[in-house]
Amino acid sequence: MSAVAIPRPADTDVPPAFAAYLAKVPPGDVFPHLARQLDDTLALVSGLSESEAAFRYAPDKWSIKQILGHLIDCERIFVYRAVSFARKEAAPLPGFDENAYVAATDFDARSLASLIEELRAVRASTVAFFAGLPAEALSRRGMASGREYDVKTVAAIIVGHERHHRGVLSERYLAQLKTR
Repeated sequence: MSAVAIPRPADTDVPPAFAAYLAKVPPGDVFPHLARQLDDTLALVSGLSESEAAFRYAPDKWSIKQILGHLIDCERIFVYRAVSFARKEAAPLPGFDENAYVAATDFDARSLASLIEELRAVRASTVAFFAGLPAEALSRRGMASGREYDVKTVAAIIVGHERHHRGVLSERYLAQLKTR
């Protein structure tokens, strides 16, 4: 699969709500991270039992399964934004409340394997979409959640968002699971 290089956007090109995610994106081409980083995230959770995957490090925090579901939902929404911007959609896109999305489904009732399979499928679709974009589409802009940004920024947000949650899984969930 050939792909256009996706340059990391400048810090000033990212809406403030996503700045922390961009900070987790290495310099250079974003595409290789999109194509390969999911394996690192899934390596953290693939060996967990169902009860471990339902673990919450605090009563008001999401379970590991809910984090995976959140990653699935967000990636779909982010890619919809990228598709819309790349196709020159003029209408502003709405925001979404990630907490309401997680509350509206029961990710804990699903098997860990099914969530992993779905996340792999969503990422494969994401990679195929970005791989097929012409270079000029990366700088096309659109509005989402009341902010204007471009297609390459969406790619970087996806990478940074996953890295953020991989860190949370490692530092807050798996570290506590090891001490139980």
